[in-house]
Amino acid sequence: MNAPATPMTPATPPNPAGANNKRAKALKGVALVVLLGLAYGGYEWYLGRHEEATDNAYVQGNVVQITPQVGGTVTAIYADDTDFVKAGQPLVQLDPADAQVALDQAEANLAQAVRQVRTLYANNSTLDAQVALRETDVTRARTELARATDDLARRQSLVGNGAVSKEELGHAQSQVAAAQNALAAAQAGVNAAREQLSSNQTLTEGTRADSHPSVMVAAAKVREAYLALHRAALPAPVDGYVAKRTVQLGQRVPAGSPLMSIIPLNQLWVDANFKEVQLRTIRIGQPVLLTADVYGKKLEYKGTVAGMGAGTGAAFALLPAQNATGNWIKVVQRVPVRIALDPQQVLQNPLRVGLSMEATVDVTDQSGKTLSEAAHPTSAVQTQVYAAMDKGASDEVSRIIASNLGKPVKSTH
Repeated sequence: MNAPATPMTPATPPNPAGANNKRAKALKGVALVVLLGLAYGGYEWYLGRHEEATDNAYVQGNVVQITPQVGGTVTAIYADDTDFVKAGQPLVQLDPADAQVALDQAEANLAQAVRQVRTLYANNSTLDAQVALRETDVTRARTELARATDDLARRQSLVGNGAVSKEELGHAQSQVAAAQNALAAAQAGVNAAREQLSSNQTLTEGTRADSHPSVMVAAAKVREAYLALHRAALPAPVDGYVAKRTVQLGQRVPAGSPLMSIIPLNQLWVDANFKEVQLRTIRIGQPVLLTADVYGKKLEYKGTVAGMGAGTGAAFALLPAQNATGNWIKVVQRVPVRIALDPQQVLQNPLRVGLSMEATVDVTDQSGKTLSEAAHPTSAVQTQVYAAMDKGASDEVSRIIASNLGKPVKSTH
């Protein structure tokens, strides 16, 4: 027996309007994407061609190493990492005992040298008087010789008459010979005195007591010892923050060993490493916008292209690439471009050495140069901290000379 037939459900008719709506939405999405792509491409073509950007940029600055000029044992450390120090502020103290002993000895030698030189100048007058005295002896000897010669001549004229004996004549001849010998001795004494005066004048002429070579040698020793003593205290050459302190109390440090570093954060710049193909339009003096990762996009620094490196980073690497090999693969090189920062912005929003930056250079102005044409007329960085030591050494030398010189001694010739 057959089952009763189930009634068939009528099929849903297709909805062409819904399919058209979906298709229209898809087409609109595609069109929107295309328009956005075209807009972005137009923006990049219009504005991007006037910019060169890189995120391979880092803050750089002067890292001033503190190294002792003399060796010694560390007796005090006055600054630690992260401390701010002013130029001239003491940082490390070395044991000054040995340097003090050397300075005392050098000062004593200088005082002795000054007094010895004073004696040389005083001897000029003494020896000059000796020459005058010897010349007086010569005059007296000549007078005696003339008298003895006259006596002999008178006696010789009387010998024929028998008025003068031969014995008396011989005695007169002996007196003449003695007077001649006395004159020769007096003349030799004059020559010796003049030689002594000339020899002493050779040591003193053309100079003063305070600038005598012997005094200058001793004074140089005092300066050396004075500087060695005062170099036992290491000052900060610039204002900045202490970093990388490695020195420890009681450590015996040799001259030239790094103890710590001072970083002046008011003297910062950015080294932006651009690809070599980006350098075609970068010129010195072009404006730069920079952002630091530490502050994010909300803060922009204004900078200026200050210069370009003379070589790529690979050229100055510790192990330069050996490109003349068989398995060579071309790698796009980068050249560091120095960007000067606005000091006021850096003061308001401090940076640190090594921070990551993003740099965008406005290359619209092409009137600048690719390399600097003239060197800086003055030193880029300098300090006057050590000049005070030199002045102090000169003042100490002048004091010792003045205290041992007494009245100014002038050469008589």
